[in-house]
Amino acid sequence: MRTLAKRILNSAEEGVISLLLVSMTLLVFLEVVLRFGFGTTFIWAQELTLHLSAWFVLFGVSYGLKVGAHIGVDAVVRLLPPLGRRVVSGIAVVLSLIYCGLFIYGSWIYLYKMKRIGIGLEDLPIPTWVAHSILIIGFVLLSLRLLQLLWAIAMGRAEGFQLADEARESMHLAADANRDGGEGRS
Repeated sequence: MRTLAKRILNSAEEGVISLLLVSMTLLVFLEVVLRFGFGTTFIWAQELTLHLSAWFVLFGVSYGLKVGAHIGVDAVVRLLPPLGRRVVSGIAVVLSLIYCGLFIYGSWIYLYKMKRIGIGLEDLPIPTWVAHSILIIGFVLLSLRLLQLLWAIAMGRAEGFQLADEARESMHLAADANRDGGEGRS
């Protein structure tokens, strides 16, 4: 059951991220063609693009945590023994969960007030609380990913955050370029 729920979450997250990226790209492309090709535009396109990008970013934060796409400063943590890395990472995850909780709480108050007041977006017939609900959705998803990470750390399956190692990746690219005889150099 756990793996089914995890697969559903992963698929839904990836599907929404893909849909948002495609929607933003097509909308911006259409706007450029309309603006520079025909001298016209959709009034609502900029506001929709802004909200799509906000949704994309906040969905992407939790997905980035899942796939290890975030960068981090972990030079000191890497010097620690495995147990030390797990303890420090566990503390970092708990602090991150507290931050998410505060953000979810503040977002709940904000969205409740927007719903109660009845404010809508300027150019789209969408209530503000609906458009900005990604604040709660995004941080709940991030909290779920952090809880998964905390569980993996507690069970000894992870020592900490899976971070992107850009320096290592750059060294591999440089080594590949040197091995290929310097192709790709300008």
